[in-house]
Amino acid sequence: MLNPKYNITPKLLANISQIERFYGQIEALKLPRKLELNLRHNNLVKSSYASNKIEGNPLTLPEVTNLLLGDRLPVNRSEKEVVNYFNILKIIDSYKEKSIDLPLIIDFHKQLMTGVDKAAGEIRNVKVVVGKYKGEEGNVTLKIKHEPPHHNRDYIEKDMEELCNWVNVNDIPVVLKTGIFHHEFVYIHPFEDGNGRVCRLLTSLIFIQSGYHINKYFILDDYYDIDRDQYSDFLHSADKGDKTAWLEYFSEGVKYSLQSALFKAKEAVKTLNFEEKPTPKEREVLSLIEIDKQVTSQDLVKKFSISRQQAHNLLSGLMDKGLIDKKGSTKGSYYFIK
Repeated sequence: MLNPKYNITPKLLANISQIERFYGQIEALKLPRKLELNLRHNNLVKSSYASNKIEGNPLTLPEVTNLLLGDRLPVNRSEKEVVNYFNILKIIDSYKEKSIDLPLIIDFHKQLMTGVDKAAGEIRNVKVVVGKYKGEEGNVTLKIKHEPPHHNRDYIEKDMEELCNWVNVNDIPVVLKTGIFHHEFVYIHPFEDGNGRVCRLLTSLIFIQSGYHINKYFILDDYYDIDRDQYSDFLHSADKGDKTAWLEYFSEGVKYSLQSALFKAKEAVKTLNFEEKPTPKEREVLSLIEIDKQVTSQDLVKKFSISRQQAHNLLSGLMDKGLIDKKGSTKGSYYFIK
């Protein structure tokens, strides 16, 4: 059984506390549905950009945004990497109830690398090293930063199954769990290519499974993209056995991302409240709800002599502005003041 070594330092403890506080503040904002959807979409685009940029993808953020918003077919490796990552992020919530296991990890890699690498969805059975080429043309050398412990598929699969068992049964704070998983995954390095991106996707999934609405409210990759060498240095500092320095850095990244997301959400709410005040007709509906406590679309049809579609549009508009909420999803659903 995996037995990671680390110390709960004052810095790590403070980061964990602030992460919980920042996330609680974001949830307490009760973001309007329209704003929530916009933030989530922007986060998916930025995460797809940053996670691939960390691995050397040359596309700029405007290029990634145009590619994903334009919904066109990717034409080269760099574009395929970004589109594949984005497509997994869009459906990652559907994996919420699934255990983290080897078939799931292989499935993620296959989705990510299809059309990019012929070894998509295959645990490696060859030797690889992690490093960076340095020097000028004619005198280039590879500076090795990490050599994984095994290069045999059977041993790699055994290590991965042990890691999956650990993450599925461990009940430590999620920032520690994801930080440890993140390092162990990259340390084992189960694939020839795509390890960092698969790892960051799985890190997001573990946060989601722990009740954190990652992508909806915040992303992780933007912090680690600020200084890729620093990210790599801290990550591989844990290769020697002690994960404390890496966990301090990793938790600092989560805290940074949440703090940034909280600021952006507050500013967006201010803008939305200023630009999207209820119309006179919507104010009439609000007054009715205040009196009756709850209404159905049919109540509006009768009260205001309007069509069902007009009633639906009024209620949807008030929901988008975050002024009312809905209970139920059938004809019997009703609306109430948020």
